Amino acid sequence: MDHIDFDPRDHGAAGDGVTLDTAAVQDAIDAAAKTGGRVTVTAGRYLVGALFLASGIEFHLGDGAELVAATGDEHYPTVFSRVAGIEMDGPAAILNAFGRHDLRITGTGGIDGRGQFWWDRYWGPDGTGGLRSEYDGRGLRWAADYDVRRPRVLLVHECRDVTIEGITIRRSPFWTVHLCYSRDVHVDGITIEDSFGPSTDGIDIDSCIGVLVENCSIDCGDDNIVLKSGRDADGLRVGRICRDVEVRNCRIGEGLGVALGSDLSGGIEDVRFHGLEFTGTDYGFRIKSSRSRSGFVRGVEFRDSTMRNVAFPFSLALNWYPWFNAIEIPADFTGEIPPWWHVLATPPPAGTPLTDVDGLTLADVRAGLDPGYDGPSLAFDLDGYPESPMRGIRFQRVSVTARELGRIVGVSGLRLDDVAVSIDQGADPRNDLDVHRVHHQWRPRGR
Repeated sequence: MDHIDFDPRDHGAAGDGVTLDTAAVQDAIDAAAKTGGRVTVTAGRYLVGALFLASGIEFHLGDGAELVAATGDEHYPTVFSRVAGIEMDGPAAILNAFGRHDLRITGTGGIDGRGQFWWDRYWGPDGTGGLRSEYDGRGLRWAADYDVRRPRVLLVHECRDVTIEGITIRRSPFWTVHLCYSRDVHVDGITIEDSFGPSTDGIDIDSCIGVLVENCSIDCGDDNIVLKSGRDADGLRVGRICRDVEVRNCRIGEGLGVALGSDLSGGIEDVRFHGLEFTGTDYGFRIKSSRSRSGFVRGVEFRDSTMRNVAFPFSLALNWYPWFNAIEIPADFTGEIPPWWHVLATPPPAGTPLTDVDGLTLADVRAGLDPGYDGPSLAFDLDGYPESPMRGIRFQRVSVTARELGRIVGVSGLRLDDVAVSIDQGADPRNDLDVHRVHHQWRPRGR
């Protein structure tokens, strides 16, 4: 039986980029939900706020069709989900799926998140002010990402059997594609571009089971693809693992690379990266955690990949960015304290173990620099806990060219099989990872 197409224009959408089309597009979604049909968004620019998808439908962005985010908080109602590692109320995404199944999001069209509106709230129009600057001066850096309430572009929360295919997303206000508490999700051939604001991750796979990401191209302002499982006491309370994830045949461009963490309190296990091509990325493969995070990383493989002009090809930093993770509500703070501050400031139970890393294979990887490359460069940054070292780390058939060798701390039984390293200079202050972590959380781009 052929599917039934529902065109938002038949429900009153203008598609002119000026008229607010939220209600019309939502009406088309609701009509398709009754029959299991397909919403086909035809060519045009559809100004929308939050849209909520249904089970059993296909939401198709046709050639030349683009959803354009309406600016203003009133367009994104408050929903309960996980935001940056903790469960809390926050703004809905532009495109939302809550508790849905058998859902497809497809097409050659795209979504414009119009992120600059929200980036300016965070950093200010000149890239040096905004709420972040104010919070840095008050010892509140840790709260900035939560208090500048920004919508994600696509949120898939507590869903199963979901496909996201072909679409292009640009200028994300915050995280771009957030898969949370979901299982059996396939992301194929999507493009993320021009999303260079603060914390504009590409694809976040958050306490999910059974995810395949392939054939994607991602340029963004933070982690290109990252696995997570909750933060600190709240992540331990929820206790949902991220497991059985494969990422293959993707192009990783500008951004902070592929990562596990730093939100990994629920644990990450059985992960396979292969066939990735990195170009001009700040980092290659990363694990990030902190002393308050706990959790574990087990059974991870990173294989058959190339890195060109990647500043830090391998970074395992278990006390990553301590300025961000040192959470304390100032004793002299006056005013209303948001509920999520209390969640963030709750310490893990006494005796909670440090993050445990056991079982990581990095094989058949080549990392090199072009002759004209003049950025920072460090071959290895393996920085574990001396009192609880990382175990089971193995490099096989790996070739790295870098400016400086780097450091290996807190690792037990490291195996290097057929590893070639070329270093062309001694210590360089530009390769100070602590400086790099602070500076490169987000770098204001030219306008």
